[in-house]
Amino acid sequence: MMETLPTLLLSTAYAPPVSYFVKLYKYATSGRIALEGCEHYIKQSYRNRCCILGPNGVQSLTIPVELPQGTKTPIREVRISEHGAWRHLHAQALRTAYGASPFFEYYADELLPFYERRYTYLWDFNVELLQTLLFLLQLDVAWCATEDFIPPHSADAPTGLCDLRYSLSPKSVEAIPGVQLRPYYQLHLARRGFVEDLSIFDLLFEMGPESLLVLRDSVHP
Repeated sequence: MMETLPTLLLSTAYAPPVSYFVKLYKYATSGRIALEGCEHYIKQSYRNRCCILGPNGVQSLTIPVELPQGTKTPIREVRISEHGAWRHLHAQALRTAYGASPFFEYYADELLPFYERRYTYLWDFNVELLQTLLFLLQLDVAWCATEDFIPPHSADAPTGLCDLRYSLSPKSVEAIPGVQLRPYYQLHLARRGFVEDLSIFDLLFEMGPESLLVLRDSVHP
């Protein structure tokens, strides 16, 4: 009998880490998946940041944002700032980090155009990029955006809710429940050793169609 999983609750994120997609993989067929659309923006999180592995080590790519209401800005109203040349810098960083990877050329035409389009809101950019990444991974995921905000550890939360909105963070050192990341090929493996839980960009450019197998094998009972 197939296990019935409870709801998975995630934040929106910019090309989120592999563990994020491991959870999506697990809940794709048996659970309900929701992205938090009613929270206030959280600084220094994966909402506008991803981590890739370049020739000089781990590199953080951050989308500059504008907060019309300061720290009380709803996540869907966070604007992408036009300050600086972040689109060019991020695209160039990906080319430098993964241009020699096995599947960079295979996926570049689908992903690099995101750095040529102008998006007003971070939410829209993240959602469209996520949908493209899911398509390239051949991971069929149905998700919805939340319509109400449920505070963490709230008594009103659904029974069995897997809430990773705030625990899946670049500042957290705790393991994500149900995830045991399987090592995979990385371009700089011999020099640096395996670096885990980078942006999904890393897995996709290095492993291509086998990325889905890595996600599958990273689900821990």
